[in-house]
Amino acid sequence: MDAWSDEQLLTATPADPAAFGVFYRRHEASVLGYFMRRVRNAELAADLAAETFAAALLGVGDYRPERGAGIAWLYGIARHRLMRSLERGRVEDRARRKLAMPRLEVDDELVERIERLAGEERAFELLERLPAAQAEAVRAHVLDERSYKDIAASVQVSEAVVRKRVSRGLLTLKGLL
Repeated sequence: MDAWSDEQLLTATPADPAAFGVFYRRHEASVLGYFMRRVRNAELAADLAAETFAAALLGVGDYRPERGAGIAWLYGIARHRLMRSLERGRVEDRARRKLAMPRLEVDDELVERIERLAGEERAFELLERLPAAQAEAVRAHVLDERSYKDIAASVQVSEAVVRKRVSRGLLTLKGLL
């Protein structure tokens, strides 16, 4: 399932809930980072992320890939949860309660992890500013630790092209920092 697209995972979830687990692990850090940048509070970010994923799991049967990417759907839910919490002055927990999920207990270790994930999310934001081919090459080689040979085979270009994309991408990222 790890090789499945977000859309495949979400479509498969009603019949196989393990697919949502893969989707969750894939996007947990970016959703936590999204909330940390906006609320600047690890405990609040964790609550919002938990409610977002609970609402997504409850609503996954309504997801339609033809309407848009799975990640866009997830961030729509996240944005909605954030706006509702700002309007009401608290994080809604209706979806978590409906799934009988316990309230997340945030300790110092979890706060550190959330803050670290938020920092990692910054790297993903910077990658989005690169041309798609460079971003894909940097992500595959640096973050996923794949070899140039493996990347070249998967995108059907030479190793030299992949090396150049990684090099140019890293140089651009250095300039952005």
